[in-house]
Amino acid sequence: MSIRTAFATLQAISPRLAAHAALPLFRRVGPRLPVHPRDKATHDGARRGGITVRGHRVTTYAWGDGERPILLVHGWRGRASQFAPLIRELRSEGHSVVAFDAPANGDSPGRRTHVLDYSDAIRQLERRHGGFGAIVAHSFGLPSAVASVVDGVDTDRVVGIAGVAEPAHLLQQFGRMLGLSDETKSHLRRLFEQRVFPRHPGIVDRYSALLNPLPPEMPLLLIHDRGDTIVEPSQSQQLHAVHAGRSTLVLTEGLGHRRILSADVTLDAVMAFVPGADSPMPEHVRLL
Repeated sequence: MSIRTAFATLQAISPRLAAHAALPLFRRVGPRLPVHPRDKATHDGARRGGITVRGHRVTTYAWGDGERPILLVHGWRGRASQFAPLIRELRSEGHSVVAFDAPANGDSPGRRTHVLDYSDAIRQLERRHGGFGAIVAHSFGLPSAVASVVDGVDTDRVVGIAGVAEPAHLLQQFGRMLGLSDETKSHLRRLFEQRVFPRHPGIVDRYSALLNPLPPEMPLLLIHDRGDTIVEPSQSQQLHAVHAGRSTLVLTEGLGHRRILSADVTLDAVMAFVPGADSPMPEHVRLL
C-alpha cells in the first residue's frame, strides 16, 4: 500500500487521526545533504565557530573578517555550503560572509528544526557581527530572515532565492504530496501549532512575509524559477506585489529549486544588488 493510499484510507475514517499520523512526517528534516565535491574547498576554507540555539549546538561559518558581512541562510534540508559559488563571488569583490547550518542540517547535530531556530541563529550572528550588509535566504530560510528583520535585525537589504513567502504554503505543499484533504490539512496546521509551538500561538501567520512585510524602504530582491516544483513561483510573485516599489523580481527558466543557487543569472543579480555594487542589474537578467 502506498503512503498516499494509506492516508486516503485513514482520513476517510478520521481527518483528525490522519493529521496526527502526518505530523511526524511533516516535521522530519530527512537525510543530511552532503557537501558537493565542487563546494568542498569553499566549505573547508571557512572559519568555523558555534552557537547554542534553543539548546542545540549550531555550526557557524565565516569567510573574511570585515564589518557588515553578508549573511547566508539555507533552506529545509540544506546547508551553508550550497552557497559556495555565491560565497566565492562575494569574496572576490571584498565582501565578508557568514552563515550557519541549522539544527539537523549540514554539520549541526539534531533531528528536527523549525523557524524559531533559524531566527535565534540570525539574531545571535547579528550580535556577534553587528549587523549585515545583506541577508540572502534560500527557500525555507526566507520566512525567518524576513521575520528577523521585521523584529529589528540590522541589515541593508534582503534577497530571497526560491523563497517561501508564508509557512502555510509548506503545509499546503506537504498536504498535496500526501493527498490530504482540506479538512485534514486544517487539523494538521492546528496540531502543528499546538504541539510544536504551544507558547507561540498563531506562529504560522506570524512568519508570513505577506502578512508581515519588511520595514518601509527596505530593498528586496527575489529570484525564482518558473518551473520550481518545491516552492511555487507564485510565492515570490506575491512577495513582490506586497513590497511594490522596492522589490525586484527575477524569474528564471529551467533551474528548478536548488540549481538556481549556483546559476550565473542568480550570481549576477545578487552581485548587482548587494551594498557597494557599482553597476546596474545586468541586461541578461530578466526582470519582472
